[in-house]
Amino acid sequence: MNAAVASYFEALNQHDLDLATSFLAEDVVEDVTGIGVLRGRDDVRRFFDTLFKAAPDMEVLVDRTVTEGDTTVVQWRMNGTFTGGPLFNGVQATGGRLQLRGCDVIDVRDGKIVRNNAFQDGIEVARTIGMLPPQDSAAEKAMVAAFNGATKLRTAVRDKFSGS
Repeated sequence: MNAAVASYFEALNQHDLDLATSFLAEDVVEDVTGIGVLRGRDDVRRFFDTLFKAAPDMEVLVDRTVTEGDTTVVQWRMNGTFTGGPLFNGVQATGGRLQLRGCDVIDVRDGKIVRNNAFQDGIEVARTIGMLPPQDSAAEKAMVAAFNGATKLRTAVRDKFSGS
C-alpha cells in the first residue's frame, strides 16, 4: 500500500485529524457516495470531525488494499457507537451501533492524496443507527408494502390525469 494512504488511514483510526489532513493535497477532492463532494483539506477535516463527534469510539479498520501505480484501492470498515453529536444531515444520536463498510479509490501524487472516490453503503448505515428497520423484519416488510401502495396510487393518479 502507498505510504501516504497507509498513514492517512492510521491517523483516521487514531482520530488525529491534524495528522490525517497532512497527507492530503491542499486541493484534494473526495467524492463520497451519499454525502457529496468534499473539496480541500478543510472540507475533509469537517467531514471526519462530524463523524468522530457522532461516534466518539469510531474505529477505522483496513481489510484489504490493492495498489497499481499512483492509485490505491482500500476496502475498509468503520464501527462505533452513535452516542455523540448529530450525524450527517442533522440526524440525532440514537445510541445504535454504527457500522459502515466501504471502498476508497485513492490517487496519490508527489506523496499527497489528491483524489478519493469513496463508496459506502448508506442503507447499511441507516439500518445500524435505527433510521431503517432491520432487514427482513416485519417493520421492513410493512414499510415496503406502504411504499408499493403509494407507488400504485401515484401511478393510477398520473395515468388518470395524463390522458392515458
